[in-house]
Amino acid sequence: MASCGGGDGGGSDVCSCTPAAPASQDFRHAEKHVPLPSSTPVQTTVAQILRWAFGPDPLDSTLRTGRELTLYQITTAYLQNARLISFDCDVHFEISDTPDKNAPRVIVETAIDSEYCPSRKAIEGGLAQHHFQLQYIANADVSQAELPQALPVSVLGLAFRDFEHNRGSVEVGTPWDSMGTASGGSNVTVRARSPKGQSATEFPKAFPQAQQLS
Repeated sequence: MASCGGGDGGGSDVCSCTPAAPASQDFRHAEKHVPLPSSTPVQTTVAQILRWAFGPDPLDSTLRTGRELTLYQITTAYLQNARLISFDCDVHFEISDTPDKNAPRVIVETAIDSEYCPSRKAIEGGLAQHHFQLQYIANADVSQAELPQALPVSVLGLAFRDFEHNRGSVEVGTPWDSMGTASGGSNVTVRARSPKGQSATEFPKAFPQAQQLS
C-alpha cells in the first residue's frame, strides 16, 4: 500500500510513497521512468495529440521510438481531474484543450522519482490554494478527483504510448500520455507523465514545475 495518503493537507507527503505493485507489473516501467531531455520542445496542443494515430498497442518490452523520443510542450491546456495512484505512486492529471467539462482529455503522469519531488510538492501546493486536495483515488471512483472548475496549465513532457484500457474518466480520448512537467501560469503548475486515456494515445510522463495558482 502507498505509505503517503491524502491526509488533511498538512500531514501527507506527496513524495513519500511505496507503490502497491512491483515494477514488474507496471507496463513499460523502464520506458516511463526516464529524465526529460534538454532539447528544444516541439509545440503541440491537446487537440493535436487527440488526433495522433494510435497504431497497435505496444508490448511491455517495447522500447521508446518515434514520437516517444520527442519532447513536446503544450502552452495552454486545462486541468480537469487530478489524483494520486497507489499502484505506482504516480500523480495523474487529465487535461483538455478547452475548459469545457465534456471536452476530450489526455492524461499526464508525474512519477514518484525523487527528481520530480519538488514539482509534485509544488503542484500539490498550487491545487491546495484552489481548495483542492490531491488524494489516492481508485479508477472506479475517478469522478471524486474532478476539479470543480478547470484550471489553465502548460505541460512539458515526452510522449508515451500506453496500451488501450480504462485509465481515467470517460472523457479521456487517447492512449497517448505525456510524461514531463505541467505548469499553470498564474494558475497551477504540473509536472507529470503525459495523460493516459481510454483510447491509445498517452502524452508521456510530465513533471510539474509548480507555479502559484491564483
